[in-house]
Amino acid sequence: MDQFDFGNFGALLGGFQQKMADMQAKQKALRVTGTAGGGLVTVVATGDFEIESVSISEEAYQDRELLEDLVRAATSEALRQVRESMKAGMQEMTGGLPIPPGLLGF
Repeated sequence: MDQFDFGNFGALLGGFQQKMADMQAKQKALRVTGTAGGGLVTVVATGDFEIESVSISEEAYQDRELLEDLVRAATSEALRQVRESMKAGMQEMTGGLPIPPGLLGF
């Protein structure tokens, strides 16, 4: 039976930690845009799930319920893009190994 090489494990772990730090920095710098209503509402979100800006066209002010739905839809789209980016980054980092849904909190 081969003995486990702890020295090599440390190097692997260090490499993984660096990749994780690089991915986190990339995510933090990420900006995504969600739109709804053909551009009536635009939401910009950051890679760490913060809403950076919301832009609403004057035409959208006519109907409050519609406006609420458009803001919700644009926000959901922006946050979906952030989750997809995180998922792609994790798959890249793990060499394509599948990550079970919810394991990393997204």
